[in-house]
Amino acid sequence: MSIFTGIATGFLGAAIKDKEAKDNLRMKIAESAGIDYYTKDKPAHEKKQKLFEKDFKMVELKYGTKVANLFGDQGGFYGDGNGLKHVDSILAKKNISKEDLKNFKFSTFEERQATRESEFQSKADQIKNLTGIGGIGPKAAELSLEGFGKTETTDVAPSETTDVAQATDTEQKVSTDISSLFTDKPEAVGVETKYNSISRAVNEQMGYGEPIYRADGSVTFNIANDLKTTSNAHIALASSITQQRDDINQLDAVSLAEQELFKQTVTPFNIIASSIEGANYSAGSGKKPALIEGMGGQTIDAETTMIGDQSVYDFVTEIYNNELLKDAGRVNRHVFKKFIENLPMNITYNGEKLSDVLANAHELQYFRNY
Repeated sequence: MSIFTGIATGFLGAAIKDKEAKDNLRMKIAESAGIDYYTKDKPAHEKKQKLFEKDFKMVELKYGTKVANLFGDQGGFYGDGNGLKHVDSILAKKNISKEDLKNFKFSTFEERQATRESEFQSKADQIKNLTGIGGIGPKAAELSLEGFGKTETTDVAPSETTDVAQATDTEQKVSTDISSLFTDKPEAVGVETKYNSISRAVNEQMGYGEPIYRADGSVTFNIANDLKTTSNAHIALASSITQQRDDINQLDAVSLAEQELFKQTVTPFNIIASSIEGANYSAGSGKKPALIEGMGGQTIDAETTMIGDQSVYDFVTEIYNNELLKDAGRVNRHVFKKFIENLPMNITYNGEKLSDVLANAHELQYFRNY
């Protein structure tokens, strides 16, 4: 063997060993990234996808699909399991114009979820390619794998936290493109202050009691016993109306609540009386019982007395279930009390006053719900 052949063979052997070393290093890098992908990245991605879904659905349930998609498009609100808290923190300070919201088009939850899945799948494809193709240098492999394990860029989630106050200011996450949708809410008023404000408006307008004005500007009312139930029911309805409508002032709320109170607690019994020849209805107040009169002192059997094709019992219970003001799914206690006060005492069911039967049923439902 000539000296040149020996030198060539030596260089070739060294080159082969160098290539093997580089290939081995590349494979170790790729193998490590592949292990991380299956043991860390993929499970973390799947967990985050579930958290995005949980956050979106909770916001959707409370505020509706349009608002849920609005915040989903902004990024940074969903994905840590605290999405509703992040959105609440914005909407506690801001109002959203429902009319203007109709003019905006947002991506859907499914579209955003699919985008995140597609981005992550491209990383999975990189892993497969790098572990299956030779001839790439270790530095190239390292650069190609750069970024694995980092959070996806689409719909980036905030840092996981159980306290919204510990996160960055969520208001900064709202895009300037949709800032026109948001207006500042007036300075928050405590629940008790708000209640007293509605209470004052109701009692002053309706004259349910004598006002006592104090030097500090506060006012209390000395309400007669026979008007307390009516006053409380009226306040409950007026409060509900102001909560549901941000375009109504307190004076109009009082007027609308008066109409609604009559509809819910007087009209049903006028309808019953009008279905009985010669009968007329008088509402209850305090110690004065509600009655259907003009029948010579007779009682009305709720099971057999009909209003069209419906018994009085079915008619009254349908009003209870479908018409009376609800609080968290249950009939409001103040409105219910007025309803019972106005239910004629001479309507009976199985030999008992229907008002007592319904009151007992209401109490049983109350304890069942709690």
